Amino acid sequence: MRLAILIVSLLLSTLYSGQTSIQKINLTAGEFNVGFRHYTINDSTRSYRIHNEFNNQLIYRPIPISIWYPATIEDSISKQLTVLDYLEVLKEEEEWENLPDYFLLDWFPYLWNTPENKAHLSERVNAFADPEFIDGHFPVVVYAPSYQASSIENFALFEYLASKGFVVISSPSRGTDTRLLEGGTTKDMETQSRDVEFLLNEIHSYKNIDSEKVALMGYSFGGLANAVTVMKNKNIRAIVSLDGTERYKYAVLEKSPYFDLDKFTIPYVHFAQKEIPEEILNIDNIPAELNYKFQFYDSLKYSNAYSYKFHDLTHSYFSSFGVLFANRDKRQDKSDDEIMTSYNLLSEHALQFLNATLKNDENSNAYIENSPDKNGFSENLISKKEKKANTIEFNYKYFNDLAFNQDYQDLIPLYEKTLAKYPNLQLEEGMLNTLGLRFSFDPLKFQQGINVFLLALHIYPDSSNLYDSLAEAYFYNKDFKNAISNYKMSLELNPENQNAIDRLKQLDK
Repeated sequence: MRLAILIVSLLLSTLYSGQTSIQKINLTAGEFNVGFRHYTINDSTRSYRIHNEFNNQLIYRPIPISIWYPATIEDSISKQLTVLDYLEVLKEEEEWENLPDYFLLDWFPYLWNTPENKAHLSERVNAFADPEFIDGHFPVVVYAPSYQASSIENFALFEYLASKGFVVISSPSRGTDTRLLEGGTTKDMETQSRDVEFLLNEIHSYKNIDSEKVALMGYSFGGLANAVTVMKNKNIRAIVSLDGTERYKYAVLEKSPYFDLDKFTIPYVHFAQKEIPEEILNIDNIPAELNYKFQFYDSLKYSNAYSYKFHDLTHSYFSSFGVLFANRDKRQDKSDDEIMTSYNLLSEHALQFLNATLKNDENSNAYIENSPDKNGFSENLISKKEKKANTIEFNYKYFNDLAFNQDYQDLIPLYEKTLAKYPNLQLEEGMLNTLGLRFSFDPLKFQQGINVFLLALHIYPDSSNLYDSLAEAYFYNKDFKNAISNYKMSLELNPENQNAIDRLKQLDK
């Protein structure tokens, strides 16, 4: 059940061996050398059991972490990795750390023991083992693997992105209680989403990661987990889906208690597999709607969304593991050369989207907005559709986010600028009054509270209550001169304000 909650039948019949190599994928590295680290951290908030030990002993949930990053390489001490080195990580994540290497291709059925796959093991990859980060502040891609898959399943893509100035961090897809998932349930999705959130926290431990520039990327089931993660987290800037299951299992997403499409407001790109031939739909009993139905994409309202279809890629080939190790289905798979060309193209489009959304690169923005033919690609190779986000109704919460981002300074110019763009913006007097008092009673935020009251009085200049609250703020902070002045202003507007009368008597004494 490794890659195929949805499309497993496509992988199980009429197979033949492919012949590929990392070099033939032909991903052109960028300016940075690539470092790779792997380590494990325990999540003490969750319990877990090692499935293969067949006991009831619980441990803290282990989170294996793989990270690719721009690195400084010293020839004398830096070891260039091979595919076999990556598969050592796979053994650990599959909880078979002591498995002899010669069993690898027999033990994990999705690798397939063929002469071609054995040849991959000695291939050198572009990453080096555990060098130092290069100086810099890099955007980060947090990756969620496919169903029950490894953190390294897309290592060629990760190395490519790291060479272009991104950090990529990933952990395996594993079940709630053990290594095994339940079968693609909402519970499985929520568990993987929590693992993604663990990584979102882990990135803060790296000084070379720009935690303000974060994208999620997921393949197959990982796309589903990422979709719900975006609905729970505001600090994600973009999302990349590699034939994500949110296209196929929308009902699983809807069952999440966090499901709220109105909170999905960031740029989204989905890269989809080729059309499944009618013959296979019929023989393998696959619903025909998988070829055309995309309820998640169609339901998005507030996201700039892009949907690409790669006409030479079936589902398995959206990962490095699939391109290199998966046997081919001769009923529908293209040639190895066509698969590798399209995987290269997939990687290029993912890079361009990340450059556009995390680095605001103008050329990449143009690339993403262009049709494939304008970028030099035949529609026989790739096709595209897109939709622009509807305008979000701008309310006081969004204004408060803007105010927060500038530490509640210069609020009146901010309000006037925002009102010009969103004429229907309404900041309620009561909300501003409550917020102002909340800040004013905090010694560390007194000035922010005063700023909120000054904005409130700019909008509601005849409010006796606001002057009274501003006076209370000054009184609480022992600025009695300003307190007296504002109590008097409150009384001018409402001579029956008993609080102002009592406070002025108290201050007069």
